[in-house]
Amino acid sequence: MTTLTRPPADPSDHRKHEPRFKPWLLEGMPDIAGKRKATHGQPDAGHAPQAWWKVMCLTGVDYFSTLGYQPAIAALAAGMVSPIATIVLVAVTLLGALPVYRRVASESPRGEGSIAMLERLLPRWGGKLFVLALLGFAATDFMITMTLSAADASAHAIENPFAPEWLHGQEVAITLALIAGLGIVFLRGFKEAINVAVLLVGAFLALNLVVVVVGLFHVSTEAHLVTDWWAALNQQHGNPLMMIGIALLVFPKLALGLSGFETGVAVMPQIKGDPDDTEARPAGRIRGAHKLLTTAALIMSAFLIASSFITTFLIPAAEFEPGGKANGRALAFLAHQYLGDGFGTVYDISTIAILWFAGASAMAGLLNLVPRYLPRFGMAPAWTRAVRPLVLLFTAIGFLITIVFEANVEAQGGAYATGVLVLMTSASIAVTLSARRKKQRGKTIAFGAVAVVFTYTTVANVVERPDGIRIAALFILGIVVVSFASRVRRSFELRATHIKMDEKALEFTAANEEGPIRIIAHEPKRLSADRYREKLSHAEQANHLPADSDAVFIEIIVDDSSDFEQELQVVGKERHGFKILEVHSNNVPNTLAAVLLHIRDVTGLMPHIYFRWTEGNPIANLSKFLFFGEGEIAPVTREVLREAEPDITRRPWVHVG
Repeated sequence: MTTLTRPPADPSDHRKHEPRFKPWLLEGMPDIAGKRKATHGQPDAGHAPQAWWKVMCLTGVDYFSTLGYQPAIAALAAGMVSPIATIVLVAVTLLGALPVYRRVASESPRGEGSIAMLERLLPRWGGKLFVLALLGFAATDFMITMTLSAADASAHAIENPFAPEWLHGQEVAITLALIAGLGIVFLRGFKEAINVAVLLVGAFLALNLVVVVVGLFHVSTEAHLVTDWWAALNQQHGNPLMMIGIALLVFPKLALGLSGFETGVAVMPQIKGDPDDTEARPAGRIRGAHKLLTTAALIMSAFLIASSFITTFLIPAAEFEPGGKANGRALAFLAHQYLGDGFGTVYDISTIAILWFAGASAMAGLLNLVPRYLPRFGMAPAWTRAVRPLVLLFTAIGFLITIVFEANVEAQGGAYATGVLVLMTSASIAVTLSARRKKQRGKTIAFGAVAVVFTYTTVANVVERPDGIRIAALFILGIVVVSFASRVRRSFELRATHIKMDEKALEFTAANEEGPIRIIAHEPKRLSADRYREKLSHAEQANHLPADSDAVFIEIIVDDSSDFEQELQVVGKERHGFKILEVHSNNVPNTLAAVLLHIRDVTGLMPHIYFRWTEGNPIANLSKFLFFGEGEIAPVTREVLREAEPDITRRPWVHVG
């Protein structure tokens, strides 16, 4: 066996003069051995995995931080029905989202999430397009998490009674400053994320516990608050069944409280497993992820229910409206009102810190998501494998969203909820399909019911707040356009990440010790002895090959042309007395070029490859190459070789007759 690793990157990069700024900017891209200094979504070499409860805090900065604005949004959206609607939300969380994501964690223990599950279940171009659409919704989720969290942090800062007067009206400027600070942190490299997350989440939950306990105490001492609320509900809606019906209708507006599950799966590589865990089956890591998801869901459910009751009972409805003191900050309002401005200010600082760090969690999610899919699909430039260019790009998009929405929390809520719900719907569909494929009838029905609930919730949210789907559509359109433009631009790159030749293939190519190695390209659909003899005869006549040329045929079998990067296995076979190199790949020309260069490097001899001209319209053939990996083979093979090997004296020869 022989091996050669060639990372699929721009082969002309080494010829260019690189200033000091470029290596710093592109730090983390694959080096010449095809390895990274650190992989997105994976722990750096110097950082050992952590206990599950610590990693829970890392995902908790996203999930738990929604307490900063969720109760206010729920009260504004559902009014007096908010507590009942919140109970529905908690039921969906514990009976729907939690089982779904526990299954996702079991099936994607390296943090790939539900998108990777669907990619495996839906192959080829249809699967790729579906993944691109989901990436658009994921980008919406993560980007709006950054901007919404920063906007709510600015609201907490401005509404604090000790805030200077000049801060009022500067929400956009403060939000932009917070996003810029986030970008600077990631440009420098944030190494202690988990420790910071543990500190922030611990402090934030402790302060919220104090506020909730004090709020419940005041509700218990003023019993008329509960009776007045219940009387108003009965007067408005008539009977409990009607109240539940209204709660089911308004529940989709509370979908922000479902965020955090996708991030919980994404951080799985950070969880410390058992000593006997293997990469194929990390049982300890999966068990830790289940504990993480369950504990986070239970903590959040308790806080959501308690906060919905105390905010509904203790805060006048007018204060939830835009311009009101509880708008976007209901628990902070109670902290100031019942515990004084000193405690309230501490609460505000804690909330601002965790909301800002929730943006860090979202940025980390984006940095994990984009390099995992788009470069591998050939649908992003090679520089998207590096962290810093992506940080600059996401920061700029965050600036644009903040300016367009004027740092308004409520205005961004619809887009955020749409992104969250679509991802949860896709996860529930993925686990349903997985259970069906494994013939688990009971689980298929259960997960199917959850998928129906999330589909309803998503559709209801889109109908109620169509701005979310519009923003997601812009992200999807941008991703698709950039992806296909990049795919076309990278069409002439080497795509083989690793090449292996078995002993027979090596024997065929090394049979002639003096060279050259003569290889005839052959279409694998025609395998009769007459076809091989005809192809050899044509090559000998058109290219004046000697009778004893000892030519070898090469056949590229295209499996999934939508794939881009791939490991190649070159297998030597004998058919009808002819020597054949067989390769399964995602395209023909790029594979031929990679194999020719590999043979040259392994044997030290110069390969010559012989083609016939492809019949048909050149433009149509080029389109076939771009989308189906075939088509205009001879000239494209030569172009890939020209890009890969600048030294013409070392470039394999291409003959066309």
